[in-house]
Amino acid sequence: MKKAILLGTLAVGTLDLADALIFFGLRGARPIRIVQSIAGGLLGRASFSGGMKTALLGVVLHYFIAFLIVTTCVVLSRWIPLLRTRPIPGGMAYGIGAYLVMNLIVLPLSAAGRPAFVPVVALNGVLIHMFGVGVPSCLAARAAYGRRS
Repeated sequence: MKKAILLGTLAVGTLDLADALIFFGLRGARPIRIVQSIAGGLLGRASFSGGMKTALLGVVLHYFIAFLIVTTCVVLSRWIPLLRTRPIPGGMAYGIGAYLVMNLIVLPLSAAGRPAFVPVVALNGVLIHMFGVGVPSCLAARAAYGRRS
């Protein structure tokens, strides 16, 4: 189970971070600012004046959040077998749930606050959470427990 969670965390964290670097990079954001914005959830605007220290903190926080998301999916899959027996539809649903929790609960309660709604950003967020967060999380759950229901 530990190996499945670790590999799931690496997959989810890397896919989600790669998406952010590409998506926001194409819109002019520098990589350091992208990872500093993750640290902004803890530090607020001060994260942007912390240089590489807050950038590294942002990367660590990002993978810690990925760990929590994957671990939650693995645990939930014991009571919701769809998450491990049908990882694509289950993962898509789990990813939408993760997106909603992040954007409606976690971000508004963080020091960064909830960002303004931008349709193309929201669409990208939903899609990466469905396919880059949810599906790999469910594949980790399948690896942890197998397909048994």
